[in-house]
Amino acid sequence: MTDLTRHTAAELAAQLADGTTTSVAVTQAHLDRIAAVDGTIHAFLHVNPELSLAAAAASDARRASGKPLSDLDGVPLAIKDVLVTTDMPSTSGSKILEGWMSPYDATVVTRAREAGLVPLGKTNMDEFAMGSSTEHSAYGPTRNPWDTDRIPGGSGGGSAAAVAAFEAPFALGSDTGGSIRQPAHITGTVGMKPTYGSVSRYGAIALASSLDQVGPCSRTVLDAALLHDVIGGYDRHDSTSLKDAWPSFAEAARSGAQPGSLKGLKVGVVSQYAGEAFQTGVMTRFRESLEMLAAAGAEIVDVSLPSVEHAVAAYYLILPAEASSNLAKFDSVRFGMRATIAGGGTVEQVMSATREAGFGPEVKRRIILGTYALSAGYYDAYYGSAQKVRTLIQRDFDQAFASVDVLATPTAPTTAWKLGEKLDDPLAMYAQDIATIPANLAGIPGISIPSGIAPEDGLPVGIQFLAPARHDAKLYSVAAGLEALLHAQWGGPLTSQAPDFDTAVPTQSARSVSPTQSTRGGA
Repeated sequence: MTDLTRHTAAELAAQLADGTTTSVAVTQAHLDRIAAVDGTIHAFLHVNPELSLAAAAASDARRASGKPLSDLDGVPLAIKDVLVTTDMPSTSGSKILEGWMSPYDATVVTRAREAGLVPLGKTNMDEFAMGSSTEHSAYGPTRNPWDTDRIPGGSGGGSAAAVAAFEAPFALGSDTGGSIRQPAHITGTVGMKPTYGSVSRYGAIALASSLDQVGPCSRTVLDAALLHDVIGGYDRHDSTSLKDAWPSFAEAARSGAQPGSLKGLKVGVVSQYAGEAFQTGVMTRFRESLEMLAAAGAEIVDVSLPSVEHAVAAYYLILPAEASSNLAKFDSVRFGMRATIAGGGTVEQVMSATREAGFGPEVKRRIILGTYALSAGYYDAYYGSAQKVRTLIQRDFDQAFASVDVLATPTAPTTAWKLGEKLDDPLAMYAQDIATIPANLAGIPGISIPSGIAPEDGLPVGIQFLAPARHDAKLYSVAAGLEALLHAQWGGPLTSQAPDFDTAVPTQSARSVSPTQSTRGGA
């Protein structure tokens, strides 16, 4: 097994630029890694080696002619299955879209291709991004590379696990309430939720349109920033897209990694995120990270966000309400699965049978909750009240950022739990997003980086930084500054301490969700 899979995206880009390796070699190394370990991890739903190697060969040809499309031309990339692609099935982890082929690429996928990145495949996820453990996928759970009896977080556990298991140097994810950041915390990786509207959502299968945001997953802050530079910016296809001119996030990360970058930084520690709800090891590593920031010249102050105690309740009214509307398009008529009823049946009967067979339990639960919250007589009491709480949370953030540069919290309350442990307890699962949800409600950016290993169970934990909207570059700078201190202590990224799977016996080296007769194309 080649060591190319152990290199960061930035390192691979440098090697491609100086000719010490080729994209075909790098891509083949990652495909071999997927074949060796993904039977155990199940990070991928679809892998097409022929397509990947063809894209890699095209990249090598561009390099040979002196015309690379970008600095990252030829670097492999994993793509969360919530993002539609023309050459691979797009299922959003659901049976109702099994084998569906999109007629267009998501904007972020298009931009990745235009930069010469090599798609490796589509990663597993909780169905329609509803979940915190990737156990709600219709195609089976993903496992955590640190302990394969445990969950990798969710909904983007496939992308996080692929990165943590060295199956891909970085990946695309989506974050509606923490679906990039919480898996990063669970798997010892880096996850960034950009400012709402700064990265196009066009072609991201919608869960909750006012909360969803596409972002990068990686093993280092710089790699996340490099990918963010590729996918970010205005998109006319997305009505919520911001027309701002964005700085180079990679330059912000490189600058932040320099000695002295944290001096004078004012970090607000959110007092609401402590206490019995948070595992001892999570808080231990969080406090140690704060001490490192202080030793590097940052000022640590306590900050209160009183309204965040209502964030989870508000979120689980807003999200299901928007989801019930967004998922109404899966009606058995336009695209996706269609159930067969003896004697034909009416349109309503076919629609009902299709949704019964195609949607999983968690999706049905949230659709019912959302439809109820939007129903006549309950709209103001539930959905309307939740939106008022959202406004209060936004005001709390505005007030806090008037006195500090960034906010710091533990990313999630606990380390990875055992597969099945919380599957029958939705409220316990929902509580895992207590620290990540507020950023989505407020539309602000948030990043999670590894802060160490919890001493009681040997599993990774993360620290989260939050910044005002449009201040994504500040997050990359701060996160890179702390990461440099931590890497000096660890001798490199935390994932280098994860168990190796080179000798794992694959049960299925390259999964493919194939088109079926019940699947029809459509936009």
